[in-house]
This record gives sequence, C-alpha cells and structure tokens, in this order.
Amino acid sequence: MPMPYRDRRDAGRQLAAHVAHYASDPRVLVLALPRGGVPVAYEVALALRAPLDVCIVCKLGAPGREELAIGAIASGGRAVFNAAILRGLDLPAAAIEAVVVRAEAEIARRELAYRHGRPAPVIRGRVVLLIDDGLATGATMRVAVRALRQQGPACLAVAVPLGAPGICAALAHEVDDLVCAAMPESFYAVGAWYDQFEQTTDDEVRALLREAARRSSPASIDDTEGPRT
Repeated sequence: MPMPYRDRRDAGRQLAAHVAHYASDPRVLVLALPRGGVPVAYEVALALRAPLDVCIVCKLGAPGREELAIGAIASGGRAVFNAAILRGLDLPAAAIEAVVVRAEAEIARRELAYRHGRPAPVIRGRVVLLIDDGLATGATMRVAVRALRQQGPACLAVAVPLGAPGICAALAHEVDDLVCAAMPESFYAVGAWYDQFEQTTDDEVRALLREAARRSSPASIDDTEGPRT
C-alpha cells in the first residue's frame, strides 16, 4: 500500500488541515510528545499561528526491574500507576516514592535540555492540542492526557496523523476532541505508514522549538518557511 506520509513534517502539514477550526482561538497551545511528535506539532503550530511546547512523559520502572513499567508521569502532573502490576509486586511506599522522585528529576533534566530555562507554559484555561506522530498502543498519550487534565485546560484535544482504530476510539472518551487523520485497518506500527521515519534527535527538537518561539513573536508573523530537517 502507498505511504500516506513522506515524513513527520509532511504528516504535520496534512494534520494541520484537520485542526484548522482551532486557528481562530487565541487560547490555543500546541504541545508535542517528544521526540517524534515535535516535527509534526511544529507544522501544526505554524499553520495555526499558535505557540509550541513539549509535554514530556517518563516511565516509572519497578525497582530492580526498570524495564517493567509500574506507571508513568508527565510534565506538570502527578504519577499514574498500573494498579494491577503494583499489587503483584507488593512494593513498599518508600520504594515507589523513590522511583517517582527519580522520574521527576529526569523530566526536569529533559525540560531544561529542550527549553533552556524557559518556563513551562500555563495550561489552565488554554485550549491544548496534544500531538504525536501516531497512536499504536496509546499508553504514553494516555499518561500525558491525564497529567494535563490535572492542570485545568479549558479544552483538551489530541491530534495525530494516524492511529490504530481501537486505540483512537478508546482515547476519544478521555479527551474533548480527538482528531486522527488516518486509521488504517491493517495497523502494525506507526513507522510503517511513513516513507521516512528516522529517529528525531534532541538537536532537531531544540531547533524546532527555538524556531517556533521565534515565529511566535510579532516581528516574525509573516515568515512561513521554517527550519530544514
């Protein structure tokens, strides 16, 4: 089958057409799940003339078995736990708290790396478009949604270029709006629906965030090209 998207930037440009109705709302804030969601979200933010930032999600690994996720935490939110796994492990509260503290430190490190000291955006009262390059299991996106809900947005929408039909249907019940531009019935992996799907680097994330911040200034409002990636 033909690929629907050349790369993440192309996916973002096509996705922007599906969320064009948000362009007239000055409360709109575009948030990306790094790293792969940032090139997609950059194009959406550019089309909507909206600010762009990141929502960082960090897995909570079980002590001594870090590959086993007992939950996750996202920027600005409280930890979300997998109750079934926690019951099976019977971990002491102090051990769980230590995992959360380490994850919070990792989120702070990543935020510093991407924002270079800029404060995190205010979520309360905003219309938030949360964007990734696709939805396969939806686990990371679900944690981000729950973390953002805790911060009181006026509207919380998820927008993705493509996703598994069942995952998109389930996530739609957790947000105010879900925009999924394509839902292939034979969904195997997000990368299978891109012609180019190389890993997005931290340097690319930083460059796109810097460019988005520059374009949000009044002096740059008519500049529409964007950095090359």
